[in-house]
Amino acid sequence: MSGAKELPITDKRMTRFWITKSQGVQFVLDCFSRMHGGEVFVPKIPSLRIVDIAQAIGPGLPFRIIGIRPGEKLHEVMCPSDDSSRTLEFDDHFVIMPTVRDYSVDYKKNAQKVIGKPVNPAFEYSSNTNPHFLDAPAIKKIVQEEPEQ
Repeated sequence: MSGAKELPITDKRMTRFWITKSQGVQFVLDCFSRMHGGEVFVPKIPSLRIVDIAQAIGPGLPFRIIGIRPGEKLHEVMCPSDDSSRTLEFDDHFVIMPTVRDYSVDYKKNAQKVIGKPVNPAFEYSSNTNPHFLDAPAIKKIVQEEPEQ
């Protein structure tokens, strides 16, 4: 953050999910061996607060709140509650089954024969309610360890 005098922050309450490029690529590759076709795969990944990422990349710099832009959200939702009746939980991910299904496929058992369990009605996977949050030191460590590509 060479030369920066402050960091613009949309809103101090804002949260996001965090996945590194290498984790994302590995998740996609893993999903190829799990999929039947038509499902949506959602990784279980940590959340972060925007203020924590700002502290990690610009320690000591003051924030300037710039406000939310049109269409921007405070939090990310990767499994909306509207889809909870079609969402299955696995150890490291969720699967949202297709709305138009091939009933000859048992989506509760992935192609690797691992069985997922249905989530509770009204379940939602959102960055603000995620139980796993990264703090500024953890974010800084991840950024320093992730290889440039």
